[in-house]
Amino acid sequence: MEISAPAHWHTVDFLSDLHLERPDSPTLAGFAHYLEHSPAQALMVLGDLFEAWVGDDALGLTGDVEQKVAAMLLHASRRMEVFIMCGNRDFLMGPAFMQASGARALADTCVLEFANQRYVLTHGDAFCLGDTDYLAFRALSRSPAWQQDFLHQPLAERQALARQMRAQSVAHQAAMRQRGGISWHDLDTRACLDCLANARADTMIHGHTHHPDMHVLAPGKTRWVLSDWDFESSPPRADGLRLTRPSHSLDSHGGMPVLQRLSALQLNV
Repeated sequence: MEISAPAHWHTVDFLSDLHLERPDSPTLAGFAHYLEHSPAQALMVLGDLFEAWVGDDALGLTGDVEQKVAAMLLHASRRMEVFIMCGNRDFLMGPAFMQASGARALADTCVLEFANQRYVLTHGDAFCLGDTDYLAFRALSRSPAWQQDFLHQPLAERQALARQMRAQSVAHQAAMRQRGGISWHDLDTRACLDCLANARADTMIHGHTHHPDMHVLAPGKTRWVLSDWDFESSPPRADGLRLTRPSHSLDSHGGMPVLQRLSALQLNV
């Protein structure tokens, strides 16, 4: 999938890993404020907008987080284009949610062409080649048979199963930290470089790891990692990346688009 940014897109924002799960959460309130005040012409959410998504039929639960977020995004989509990529937590988001939110679905991976530059966009989990247990589950859960079996279960049972799986994941990570082991897996550099080469791009943007940074993979090849969002942490986390056309930036860097990390304050949240 490739997206060619139209000329009127002067600013594109990238967010990921908001992990929204409660309609009354401070993180959701911060996201609502961002949507009201962002100057971007396009917003691209690169996975895990929700902590869990157990099926589009959850949209029928009045007052719950799924319906509230869909309404917020639909309102925002009247002044900005909204794109959403599924992550490892909300990979079951389907066309009903995209329609309800006024958003377009992003394939994982996809390419954005902006001001004559190409950017690879991905959630990032498929590149964590060292996390073999997760990749085995990922392959299983992306199969049509598994998804059909899961979605045929009653909604309440799916929600309970999602909570159970999340609790098991948290317990596993805590146990790994206690034993002094690695509690998270980073993206494989060789796989990222191969992806960039195939896409004829120099820059990859992704989320998933919750370790915001900019990595130089090779001369001229970079990987930008998005922050997760959590307004209940101390200090609150809510960074994003903003891509700006040269003529609308303070520093054109020789005519190249400018990609910069913005803090929560700079994002108006």
